[in-house]
Amino acid sequence: MENLNIKEYLDRDEQKDQLRLLTAGSVDDGKSTLIGRLLFDSKKIYEDQLTALERDSKRVGNAGDHIDYALLLDGLKAEREEGITIDVAYRYFNTNNRKFIIADTPGHEQYTRNTITGGSTANLAIILVDARKGMITQTKRHTFLVSLLGICHVVLAVNKMDLVDFDQKVFDKIVADYTFFIHQLNIADITCIPLSALDGDNVVEKSIRTPWYKGLSLLEYLETVTIDHDRNYNDFRFPIQYVMRPNLNFRGFSGKVASGIVHQGDEIMVLPSKKTSKIKEIVTYDGNLNQAFPPLSVTLTLEDEIDISRGDMLVHPDNLPLIGRCFKAMFVWMDEQPMIPSKSFYLKQTTQMTRARIDAVEYKVNVNTMEKIPVTPNDSTPMKLNEIGLVKITTVRELFFDPYTKNKQTGAFILIDPITNNTSAVGMITEKIEDTRKEEEEEDKVFILNLPELDIKPDNYDAVERAVKHLANEGLDIKLIK
Repeated sequence: MENLNIKEYLDRDEQKDQLRLLTAGSVDDGKSTLIGRLLFDSKKIYEDQLTALERDSKRVGNAGDHIDYALLLDGLKAEREEGITIDVAYRYFNTNNRKFIIADTPGHEQYTRNTITGGSTANLAIILVDARKGMITQTKRHTFLVSLLGICHVVLAVNKMDLVDFDQKVFDKIVADYTFFIHQLNIADITCIPLSALDGDNVVEKSIRTPWYKGLSLLEYLETVTIDHDRNYNDFRFPIQYVMRPNLNFRGFSGKVASGIVHQGDEIMVLPSKKTSKIKEIVTYDGNLNQAFPPLSVTLTLEDEIDISRGDMLVHPDNLPLIGRCFKAMFVWMDEQPMIPSKSFYLKQTTQMTRARIDAVEYKVNVNTMEKIPVTPNDSTPMKLNEIGLVKITTVRELFFDPYTKNKQTGAFILIDPITNNTSAVGMITEKIEDTRKEEEEEDKVFILNLPELDIKPDNYDAVERAVKHLANEGLDIKLIK
C-alpha cells in the first residue's frame, strides 16, 4: 500500500465516531460470550490473544475445539472459577464504520453499582434474555437501571435461540412481554434481535437459521445506529475548569463544552456573578474555531475583563440553567458503609466542589419490582449498598444545573466521603426545590471582618478579598467592612 493510501486510511480512522455500549442481563445469559463472539467473528482478536484463549478454554474444562469466548472478558481469577462476571470489563475495537467501547457489566444484583458505573457514559445498552426463560426479574431490573441512566438506545438480544430451535413464536412472545413492560419507562429506541452468541447467529452476519427475522445483525445495527442527536445541542453550558494565563497578553478560560453550541461573537453570561461579555476567540491547540460544541475541549477568551474562576459557568443570557442549593435527585448508594443521615459530604457537579447534606430520603425503589418504598425520618440507615431512592439534598454553594433527563452533563453529580475519599453515591437531579434552611442557620455561617479594626492597610485589601473568595468556596460566608 502506498504511503498516501495509509495516510488516507489513518485520516478516515480518526474521523470515525465512537459508540459506547454496555451489556446487561441475568447470570448465564451469555453477556461475556456475546462480546467475545463479536470480537472473534469481526476478526478483532490478535494471534497471541487467540492462542491464550484456546489454551484457557481447555484449562477451564472445554473439550475439543470449542472456545469459551467469555474468557476474553472475564479476566479476574474469581470470575473464571465461578463462571460469572464480577467487575466491569472494557473492550475496545473498531470496524470500517465506527469505533466501539464495550462495557461488560455483572448480572448479580449485589453488583448493581458496577452496572451503574459501566452505564454512566454509555450511548446504548444490550440487554440479554435467555430464550428458554423469557423476561425475568433481572431483565426488568436492568431495564430500569438503563432508563435511570438516560440511555437512549436499547437492544433486546434474545440469546440461546439455538436451544429453542429458533422458534419465532418464542421470540415474538418475549418481544411482546418486553414491549408491554417498557411502556412505563422513558426509553426512546428499542430494537429486538434473535441470536445465538455461542454459534454466532445474527451476531456479525445474518443467520440462515432465522429466515423469519428481517432485521439487521447485531454488529450491523451497532455500526448504523444514529447517536448524533443524543447530546444536548440547545442549552449552552461551559463549566470553567482552568484559567489559562501563559503570559500577560492572554487570559482564557479552559474547559469542556458540556452542552449546546457557542460561536465567536456570541454574548455570554458568567454564573454566579451574572456579568455579561462576548466571545472574542475560541482557541484550540490546532488553531482557532468559529464555533464549539460537545464534547470539544477549548479555551474561550472574552472581550471584557471579568473575574472568573474554576467552578463558574458560561451560558447564553437567554438560556439559563437552574440555580440553587436545594434539589431532588434519584440516588444510587455505592459505599460499603450505610448512609448516615447527619453526615456531611463533598458534592462534585461539573467542575464545582462543595459541601452538601442529605436532608431526607423520600422513598427507595425496589429495583426488581420498581415498587416505591417510603422511608421514615427515624430510620438510622435509610440507604445501603446498591440501593436506589429519591433524596433531597442541600449544598453550601449554589449549583448551576439542569434536570438529568434534559442534560446529563449538568444534571449528574457524585457524593464523596470527606474522611475516606470514597465515592459514596451518584445522583441524577430531577428538580429544584425551595431552600428549606432556617434563617438562624444562615446567620451562624456569616463572619464579619472589620479590616480597620484589624489594622489591615488598604494596600492589602485586594489580597484579603481574594482570600475571602477562596474561603467562600469552602462554605464560609464572610462580610468585609472596610
